[in-house]
Amino acid sequence: MDPEKVTGDIEIPADQQKQGLAGKMMTLSSPAAREWLEKRRGNIRPWAEFVATAKFRSPANPAAWGKRVMKNVEFYQSNYLFVFLGLVVYCILTNPLLLIAIAACLGACYIIKLRSDEKKLMLMGKELSVAQQYGVVAVASFPLFWLASAGTTVFWVIGASFFLIMLHASLHVEGGEDETEPMLEEIV
Repeated sequence: MDPEKVTGDIEIPADQQKQGLAGKMMTLSSPAAREWLEKRRGNIRPWAEFVATAKFRSPANPAAWGKRVMKNVEFYQSNYLFVFLGLVVYCILTNPLLLIAIAACLGACYIIKLRSDEKKLMLMGKELSVAQQYGVVAVASFPLFWLASAGTTVFWVIGASFFLIMLHASLHVEGGEDETEPMLEEIV
């Protein structure tokens, strides 16, 4: 067959077309995960509304505080997820050793994935399965993550996220909430 005479159009199905770099990077195999991610992306509230300081007021009493927190956590759930992810990215970028540890671990896993199709890894005359190879990577990377303070970073991210989310959820007055209720400063 002569390559100069090959003609035709290639049609890519709509469900396989990804727009932009984020679409190419975010290919999820699980339909449930893909659906959850799309739902989160669709529920992001405008950031100008999210950070509007004019809407920050202290609640009048503990009951109003509880209602406000529950309502805001439900309403701004997707925004809070991005606050959490922003703190994770901040921690990884400000801890170079942790960044190196993550890159090394992911690189080793990628190499295992590539090599598993080509040839099997032999160690002392025994063939290691792919799961065993991933186990070796996990065991070998544990000291590196320990040196990089990964545990401290995880708990810092959880604590900082909880603090910031609760602070915002406690003080932000949503449009549907009764803004005429007396503020804490007016009662005292």
